Amino acid sequence: MVWSLAIITLVVLALVAWLVIPILTSSPAGSSGQPLEVEGYPLSVSATADDLRTRTLSARFDGPSDRGLDQLVIGDRLIVSGEGFDSTKGIYVAICLVPTEVDIKPGPCLGGVPTTAVSPAQGEEVIEYAASNWVNDDWAWRLFGARGFDDRELGTFSAYIEVVEDRESGLDCGVDHCGLYTRNDHTALDDRVQDLYLPVSLAE
Repeated sequence: MVWSLAIITLVVLALVAWLVIPILTSSPAGSSGQPLEVEGYPLSVSATADDLRTRTLSARFDGPSDRGLDQLVIGDRLIVSGEGFDSTKGIYVAICLVPTEVDIKPGPCLGGVPTTAVSPAQGEEVIEYAASNWVNDDWAWRLFGARGFDDRELGTFSAYIEVVEDRESGLDCGVDHCGLYTRNDHTALDDRVQDLYLPVSLAE
């Protein structure tokens, strides 16, 4: 009995260390290379960061639409894709306030961490649209709702964003300068190297 408890304790401590040590030892890799001011409301942007990776972020409406990202309405659903991202680091994808300086973390952001579900009928993962998506390939974080990268080598991912009204955040994208952002998750919060965004605005 004592040996069993000791083994379980060691396993738990090892798991905690495996998750926590990378967070504590993470060091910022610099800037994403994208300027704070983006002209217009493009559906795709690219930038070469200080880590010499060229990242691309793109978005499209889920279904036909004659509106752009400057005319979003509550309930819109966006399919977001990225390429060239560092798959060894997790990212959050969400609509956030654009900061006033490149070394400041984007925020506040709309929504919380989404979940994934399994369809009993189809036996496969069902896409759930949410105000934010979490992409992280580590199996432990995926237990907490993270999506995996589509291709680790290419750093590609897919995210599914629903535009929501979030009064708790205090963010009003009809007035505030907002963007559909990628940024490193809680495992590298102070690292701005994956901060890429598409300008968005809510229609009046």
